[in-house]
Amino acid sequence: MDWDKINEYLQIAIDKAVFFLPKIALAAIILWIGFKIVKKLVKLVGLALEKTGFSETLRPFISSVTSVVLKGAVLFIIASVIGADLTGLVAILAAAGFAIGMALQGSLGNFASGILILTLKPYKIGDWIQLDDKFGKVEEIGIFSTDVLTPGNKILIIPNSKITDSVVTNFSEKKMIRLELSVTMPYEESFPRVKKIIEEALLTIPRVLKDPVPEIGIHTFDSHSIELLVRPYVEPDDYWEVTFESHKVIKNALSKHNIKVAYSEGIELGSIGE
Repeated sequence: MDWDKINEYLQIAIDKAVFFLPKIALAAIILWIGFKIVKKLVKLVGLALEKTGFSETLRPFISSVTSVVLKGAVLFIIASVIGADLTGLVAILAAAGFAIGMALQGSLGNFASGILILTLKPYKIGDWIQLDDKFGKVEEIGIFSTDVLTPGNKILIIPNSKITDSVVTNFSEKKMIRLELSVTMPYEESFPRVKKIIEEALLTIPRVLKDPVPEIGIHTFDSHSIELLVRPYVEPDDYWEVTFESHKVIKNALSKHNIKVAYSEGIELGSIGE
C-alpha cells in the first residue's frame, strides 16, 4: 500500500473541503434567506395586484412568474458564490429560449394578447360580445383564449390574438342592447297608424326598456311594400327572448288591426293570421 499516495489524496481532499465548505455553507445560508425573501415579495406582489384591481385570472400567473424569476436569481447568485462558470449556462439558456420562442410563436402571440385583454379589460366575464359574425356571452377569459357561449348553447374557444386583431363589439358596456327588427307594411297603409300599433305592442313586453324609447322608422321602399325598422332596447341577457317575443306581439297586433302585407308570390294583399 502506497501511503504517500494516500496522504497526497487525503491532503487534496482536505484542501478542497477547506476551500469549498465555507462557500457551500454561505450558499446554503443565501438559499434559505433568499427563498424566505422571495416568498415575502411574492406575497406583497399578490396583495398589490389585488389592491390595484388586477384580473383574478392574471394575478396568480404574475405571482407565479415573479416567484420563478426571483428564485432563479437566487440560484444564479448561489452558483456565482460557489464559483461555477455561468457563461456556458447562460448561452444554453439563451439558445433554448430562442428555440422555444420560435416553436411557440403563435402561442406566445395569444399569450401576449391575453395579458392585454386581462389588463385593459375591453370585456369581462358575463358580457355579451360580437367578433365578426360570432356572437355570445363571455364565459371565461384565459391567458391564451376566450370562451364564448353562443345563444345556441355552444362554446366558442377564440384565440386571444384574433380578438386583439379584430373589432370587438361589447353589447354589455352600456348595460343595454338595441334589437334590429324588420317589419313590412303596404304602401296604402298609414305609417303613423302602423307605428302606433307597433309601439303599443312593444309596451306589453315587460323586458323592453322604456328609456330610451323604441325607435320605429321607414327603412326602405320595396317593389311590393315598405320596410320598417323596429329598434327596442333591452338588457343584454334578454336579447333573444325579447327578439322572439317582439316578433310574436307585433304579428299579433298587425293581425288584430287588419294590416295587410304583400306576399312574395305577387302583389296581392293577404290577411295575417293569429
